[in-house]
Amino acid sequence: MIAIPTTTATGAALCAALFVSSAKAERIDATDLHNIPSADIVILGEVHDNAVHHAHQTIAIEAIAPKAVVFEMLTDSQAAEVTPERLLSEDALATALRWEDAGWPDFSIYYSVFLAARDSAFVGGTESRDAARRAVSDGAADVFGGGSAAFGLDRDLPGDEATLRVNEQRAAHCDALPEDLLPGMVEAQRLRDAWLAHAAIAAHADTGGPVVVITGNGHARADWGVPALLALAAPELSVLTIGQYEEEAEANPPFDLWLVTEAADRPDPCSVFRQ
Repeated sequence: MIAIPTTTATGAALCAALFVSSAKAERIDATDLHNIPSADIVILGEVHDNAVHHAHQTIAIEAIAPKAVVFEMLTDSQAAEVTPERLLSEDALATALRWEDAGWPDFSIYYSVFLAARDSAFVGGTESRDAARRAVSDGAADVFGGGSAAFGLDRDLPGDEATLRVNEQRAAHCDALPEDLLPGMVEAQRLRDAWLAHAAIAAHADTGGPVVVITGNGHARADWGVPALLALAAPELSVLTIGQYEEEAEANPPFDLWLVTEAADRPDPCSVFRQ
């Protein structure tokens, strides 16, 4: 990955401070995940290294019984490696997915999510790391290519949103990145949002839905993440987005539903920038 996900303690705190959304946002608890309102596409946010968040996603997938599950963590080629036989073994599946090479948290905390999706089509929600890196210098629209306008990638972000998103990237990287790199990091984030939205739309067209999307909270937010791009590109599809916080959220978080959990036990996320 070209960026440390905005799910470190520092990034999560900033995201909570920036989240502003519609008044319909409703706080739920884990028991409510057994009875999620129906939607064509359900986006299940997470803090990537929080095992409780993946346990919650597992509950939600079992309740929804989706026809397809889109993973931010997988490319199409990796998704094709998920077979019934490999699902029987955590180690075999992790090896087939080359999970450790991608820099995601330990596969053990994701394994239950894959098991819950065993009767679903597995769909990759990302492209190559090189493509994401190119978005930093060339822009999201150029890398996405044909169809980028459907996801708004051909348009500059509104000034206030652009500022907030640059601030988010600055804090997520512990104020350690050069200022001139930050707008490019936002472009990479926009590209990932578009990849995920495109994959979810295609999965719904292929299977009839419902479709679940497994992704970080930053992509799951309704105001400018995947749900916003789905509203642009496929307004006929109903979307439900669920976020998971590690601390109390500000008023009206940008999710339809949201939970608060204990924070994961992790080292100082900024220590890597001080080495």
